[in-house]
Amino acid sequence: MNGFRRPSWWALLLTVAGALLFVRLGVWQLHRADFKEALLRRYAASAGAPLQDFAKVAETPPADGFPRVQVSGRYLTDRLYLLDNPKHDGRGGVEVFAPLALAGHPQLLLVDLGFLPGNGNGKTPQLPPLPTGEVSLQGLYVPPPPVGFEMGGNALARQTRWPKTGIFLDPAEVARDLGHPLYPRLLALDPDPAAIYERVHTLDFSSMPPARHRAYAFQWFTFALAAVVILLVVHRKRKPRQSRSDEG
Repeated sequence: MNGFRRPSWWALLLTVAGALLFVRLGVWQLHRADFKEALLRRYAASAGAPLQDFAKVAETPPADGFPRVQVSGRYLTDRLYLLDNPKHDGRGGVEVFAPLALAGHPQLLLVDLGFLPGNGNGKTPQLPPLPTGEVSLQGLYVPPPPVGFEMGGNALARQTRWPKTGIFLDPAEVARDLGHPLYPRLLALDPDPAAIYERVHTLDFSSMPPARHRAYAFQWFTFALAAVVILLVVHRKRKPRQSRSDEG
């Protein structure tokens, strides 16, 4: 390295430590991207999987799996919940959830009926009536939608009539509102061409999709490279300046 000065030990140590940290963060982001893509593939494959007995997976569902189950119960038809922030094609509308009571079980199963599109006027669409007798349902047993910060706290507690509307669906708040415990996951019903609801379910990685993880990984790898480049630039030997007497 004739063109470079020997760096001090602390500068070399700081550069190596920083570069290794940035590389490790980049690798972690790549692993997160691969993990989420694998989850999305498993989710898509679950739509055509054989039906399982709900009782076998109800309390302890697989952490990285989405069982397709069949379950029977009765809707609490007067206790509907509307999620007012689903991302569809701009028409407006709501995602509709209904609690299902299973015979002999204290827990309620929250059922995602699907997306009910609006007519573009910003008003809540008219909800079709639910069957009052026992129903047999099938769909994917999936985690609830992600929860974020809601201004003003629990919006459900402030509403006195159903259906109740919120921009997030917090299972803990729904359970308190209903006065009954909920199963740890919810049932996303299978698509039905005859249903008024649109049922195109997917995992919500909108805030951090796999592509964004890869973009962050590239950013961290760039930082690692920049740390090495800065060390080399700072310790590059400079040609001595000629004095004016030498120039004359």
